[in-house]
Amino acid sequence: MATATGTRTEILISGFGGQGVVRMGQILGLCAINQGHRVTMLKSHGTETRGGYVRAQLVISPEYVDSPVVEHADVFVAFSQPAYKKFYDLCDGTVMYDPELFENVVDDAPERHLAVPATKLSKEKFSNQLFANRIMLGALTRVASLDYEAMRKAMLEVIPRFHEQNLAALDFGYRLS
Repeated sequence: MATATGTRTEILISGFGGQGVVRMGQILGLCAINQGHRVTMLKSHGTETRGGYVRAQLVISPEYVDSPVVEHADVFVAFSQPAYKKFYDLCDGTVMYDPELFENVVDDAPERHLAVPATKLSKEKFSNQLFANRIMLGALTRVASLDYEAMRKAMLEVIPRFHEQNLAALDFGYRLS
């Protein structure tokens, strides 16, 4: 996991219900646990599940987690413009976003922004935007220097179906340059 230095790692993921935000958090958490780290995950939903506001925040540490609250995210994955606007200030590290879902991003720190066209690529490669989340997870795995094989294993444990397509999407996202 990204905690090789022995430090606390914070990851924030946010978007709308139905985009796989919580599922992505579950996969990341299981991946870290399987590598011997301590993990907390807080999730919040809007009043509706599909289409409402959703957030997952993970804190990963090799020894203990002093607080489950993400205050200075090392990585922020934004799946919607409203999520980006709401949580941008909580991120001190890399901001990953899908440009198809955005009108604009804060331009005061372009070096921290990483556009991952996951929705577009999912439609092109898999004829279905369902796999955009796995493409983004693959890109996150590479960007955050996470263990790729451990991520593959955790994903297969958490996701009950479409294993072949999900693995292909994870791999595709991981290989994006």
